[in-house]
Amino acid sequence: MALSVSSSSISSSSNFHHFAASSSEPKVPRIGSVQLLHRPHVLSSGVNYSQITGCSVVKPMNAQSKRDDSLVPFVANTLAAEVAEKTEIVDYDGLARDLENASPLEIMDQALEKFGDDIAIAFSGAEDVALIEYARLTGRPFRVFSLDTGRLNSETYQFFDAVEKHYGIHIEYMFPDAVEVQGLVRNKGLFSFYDDGHQECCRVRKVRPLRRALKGLRAWITGQRKDQSPGTRSDVPVVQVDPVFEGLDGGIGSLIKWNPVANVHGKDIWNFLRTMNVPVNSLHSQGYVSIGCEPCTRPVLPGQHEREGRWWWEDSKAKECGLHKGNLKQGDVPQLNGNGNEIPPVNDIFISQDLVNLNRTGMENLARLDNRKEPWLVVLYAPWCQFCQAMEGSYVELAEKLAGSGVKVGKFRADGEQKQFAKQELQLGSFPTILFFPKHSSKAIKYPSEKRDVESLMAFVNALR
Repeated sequence: MALSVSSSSISSSSNFHHFAASSSEPKVPRIGSVQLLHRPHVLSSGVNYSQITGCSVVKPMNAQSKRDDSLVPFVANTLAAEVAEKTEIVDYDGLARDLENASPLEIMDQALEKFGDDIAIAFSGAEDVALIEYARLTGRPFRVFSLDTGRLNSETYQFFDAVEKHYGIHIEYMFPDAVEVQGLVRNKGLFSFYDDGHQECCRVRKVRPLRRALKGLRAWITGQRKDQSPGTRSDVPVVQVDPVFEGLDGGIGSLIKWNPVANVHGKDIWNFLRTMNVPVNSLHSQGYVSIGCEPCTRPVLPGQHEREGRWWWEDSKAKECGLHKGNLKQGDVPQLNGNGNEIPPVNDIFISQDLVNLNRTGMENLARLDNRKEPWLVVLYAPWCQFCQAMEGSYVELAEKLAGSGVKVGKFRADGEQKQFAKQELQLGSFPTILFFPKHSSKAIKYPSEKRDVESLMAFVNALR
């Protein structure tokens, strides 16, 4: 018996979702206009790995080439679920607590069992291919969709093709609206995000296509992990009522979001992929960890957090493209002072007796001097910036090593009302920015690398002192 959602019983203020048992076979749901064959499966309480020889998937009806634009409508066209007589109320907060220590395979199995054809895996073309492998291991039918922004790396497109062949599936691709993309590019150019931030481009190329896709579903499965972005994903539950997007029945609470690998560390994901001989994106071998669009993604260096490879020119602590903006809590939004500048309510960082805390006057005087008694190394930072937080240990250790060496080490908080000054006078581009002030020159030298370990920073100082 298939499960469906009763739209009449969903409340926008509640974290409860309603299921109904239909007296007849439900109509086939669709992502966009891609209609899928209904293949009933047997619900089992466990998974027998020894009996799994391949994957059972739900494929599009009359499937054409996977990049045929005719498969993706301008507005999602979905079929309504039949109204049921009998409903079951599910407390997803409670379910998340119950599944907190469950394995990704158990969580995936329960997600597919509950929603059948009304759920799909969101596949980005990175290590979240693990989700497809977990779905295969359950032995249940599953669906996979992906957002083709038109700006992905060629390696990612090749990876999509390899995944389809490996699993014998057809990924359901969603595309941005051509008219919206044309308007954005004609008005602002191909690379406007370098000047005014990535949100507008992501909204056109990713968020709106995702919204259309989810309107044809009652649940979706993501590869979010708590360790991916400590600033925004540290509290991601394994299952939740989606706080942002709407599902098939419409309204807040009509879509359930499953995050089976929320509690899995990145290294364990990779151990799983290697063990199961799963194909991976070749960009990973080139130093890419978090993979998005080609202009907005780059490799990271050893010691850098994976999100430093995304939108690196921005100084925001909340590096989300909008697909998971529900992770951003109200407390993540900085307060504004009377001048409209940000005042993030967080504790200060770089605390050490070997570090000089410079105020605006001290920073102005230091920058103005032509002859200093000793050279200075100064970090321009914002305490809420996760990349500043990541280098705190290295910078404090460096200050300890340089104590008494004739080189002063300082810090200057350059966000809020100091940000404009730092941009105009101190070469601030993004946080953190590290400057070396030579002994006999007023011009500061900007640290050019993103390797912020003690050895690299010390080499920079020794080369200029």
